[in-house]
Amino acid sequence: MTTVEDRSNSHLTEPTVAIIGRPNVGKSTLFNRLTGRRRSIVGDVPGITRDRIYGEAEWTGQWFKVIDTGGIVPDEDAVIPANIVRQARIAIDESSLLLLMVDARAGITPLDEELARMLHSIGKQVLVVANKADAERLESHASEFYRLGFKEVFPISAEHGNGIGELLNRVVELLPAQAERQQQEQAIKLAIIGRPNVGKSSLVNKLLGQERVIVSPIPGTTRDAVDTALEYGGRRFLIIDTAGIRRKGKTEGMAEKLSVVMARKNLERADVAVVMIDAVEGPTALDATIAGYAHEAGRSCIVAVNKWDLIEKDSHSAIEFERRLREQMKFLDYAPVIFISALTGQRVHKLLDLAIQAQEARSFRVPTSELNKFFEDVVEQPRATLPGKQQLRVRYITQAAVRPPTFVLFTNARKPQIHFSYERYLVNRLRERFGFFATPIRIKVRGKGG
Repeated sequence: MTTVEDRSNSHLTEPTVAIIGRPNVGKSTLFNRLTGRRRSIVGDVPGITRDRIYGEAEWTGQWFKVIDTGGIVPDEDAVIPANIVRQARIAIDESSLLLLMVDARAGITPLDEELARMLHSIGKQVLVVANKADAERLESHASEFYRLGFKEVFPISAEHGNGIGELLNRVVELLPAQAERQQQEQAIKLAIIGRPNVGKSSLVNKLLGQERVIVSPIPGTTRDAVDTALEYGGRRFLIIDTAGIRRKGKTEGMAEKLSVVMARKNLERADVAVVMIDAVEGPTALDATIAGYAHEAGRSCIVAVNKWDLIEKDSHSAIEFERRLREQMKFLDYAPVIFISALTGQRVHKLLDLAIQAQEARSFRVPTSELNKFFEDVVEQPRATLPGKQQLRVRYITQAAVRPPTFVLFTNARKPQIHFSYERYLVNRLRERFGFFATPIRIKVRGKGG
């Protein structure tokens, strides 16, 4: 099993740039500017980014990896800031070039000076990026940052884009020669979702075999979605660790609200969702709501019951737990259930095997000849009815899409409707015939002239 971090040390993939700085100087805004998409949460609250966030940037044909780090507070003893320091140091070790970001409006602070001393001791190339230089007078203020002891200072506005071109020109000059980018098999995008503190980050770390995301007993530690590449069983994965989704009314503060929005948005990027359930607390209504987000988005689903090592078990425990879970999530009857321990590693890599199987199933297109035979055996029978018992005849069926598998029924009605029981009947027969492991199936209906 190989992670991006394992491969990046040799610089055979994209060279890497890390953005380092104290809280609230604009690191995430610059990251989003360089990568061209909103991957990091941006707001006025200090310390929103906690984990390492990875993205890719391109300038004048040169591709490079960018790492956004949490705002570093080296002398802070709290659990989260201490972990942020460790995550930032890992990013520094992985990087070819460091961008020390400061606030041109605030001037040099004692924390900027402390970070500069730390970076001098590392011996890597550092560019000072003086952000929030929105006006000409502030560009002149950026010159004071030469006192930090680095040769080059670039005044920019990450929000408005001023000075970004000059900075990028210098970045690509300093980066090591890049190996030619090769087309690789599309990675399986695997989202880890669940309510706060069910063990999502612990699962990611166990899958990767290293501390890739911050883990702490404090609920809601992860706020951004943290993407990490992984190779397993000859397949490439992109693991997306999302923020814990809370009940409406339970989200306090701008950062927490943004986390929920971003978690749902990042779920849309995924192929397969691992829905994590706390074995100790059992399945809850919120678990069902979160699983519903994945189902509605058409993602393949795997239910992972975490902390199974903490349960006193007998031969019927797993059967009884799954029965309760299925009762709570009837709409997710197609999803396999696996009992794991992210802490001990029990069965966690089985999740990747299941994800490979789910991705193959959600990408499967039924050959036309087999679908025609299915129509003759199952669909052609006059089972479809309107709510008013009016008979509806299905003329033929086609598969319109994959990921998720989507089938269209063409009927004899002008405004066709099918009874939910008939739709369920068709979905069940499709699963019996073609499998479609762990993936939802969509049924659409078209009438005359439709």
